[in-house]
Amino acid sequence: MPEDAEHLPGAVGGVTRVGRTVRRPTGPWTPAVHELLTFLDHEGLRGVPALHGLDAEGREVLEHVEGRGVPIDREVVLDTVLEEAVAWLRDYHDLVEGFRPSGRRTWRGGEAELADGQIICHNDPGAYNWIIQGGHFVAMIDWDMAGPGRAIDDLAFLAWTAVPLYREIPAADVARRLDILVDAYGEWGPMTVLDAVVERMSTAADRIEAGQARGDQGFVNLGLLGEPQRTRDRVAAFRERIPAIEAEL
Repeated sequence: MPEDAEHLPGAVGGVTRVGRTVRRPTGPWTPAVHELLTFLDHEGLRGVPALHGLDAEGREVLEHVEGRGVPIDREVVLDTVLEEAVAWLRDYHDLVEGFRPSGRRTWRGGEAELADGQIICHNDPGAYNWIIQGGHFVAMIDWDMAGPGRAIDDLAFLAWTAVPLYREIPAADVARRLDILVDAYGEWGPMTVLDAVVERMSTAADRIEAGQARGDQGFVNLGLLGEPQRTRDRVAAFRERIPAIEAEL
């Protein structure tokens, strides 16, 4: 590797930083993701790493965004950062409505075509994929899971780790931060989001399991963290907390 290469670990295998770029493995989904990223670049969406094609080893080359990640098990992001990230997600969803590729594309979840009422979701907008700089949300990274879905599914996924809903914090804090989330997005109420979270995170567990069965190395790596059973256990625990959260709303 080049002398300035640095491996940046991650749950699904990590990436290699080389200078001001990061290099990551590709897969059958890469052409569709690059088509999406090219569209977003042309449309001028902020907070998306610039795409620089492929390197000599066939890895995708992306801009390295300066800042820090969010260690979600040890940190609850500031209310202001939560609001900024949700506002960014709304901007992305509004913009990607104009990205309607004709015909089927191969995404990481398999071949699919956009259905009515669907957009190309990020599909993994958890707080662990945010970049924070100077106390502000500046970028959403790791686009390899992108694919067709519903906008509310992305919002629910974001809420899972950013409110956070996946671990226990005081119900009053959950209710307050859910209000911040729904106000920043401006589409659905908190009760609708709570319902969507159960469905979306159950689907996430199923997708991890299916990916492991396909031999997708990223999903196989998640098995070392106890997935998908860990997520299923967390969803079950979250269901038990919902009445207390609803009482605070």
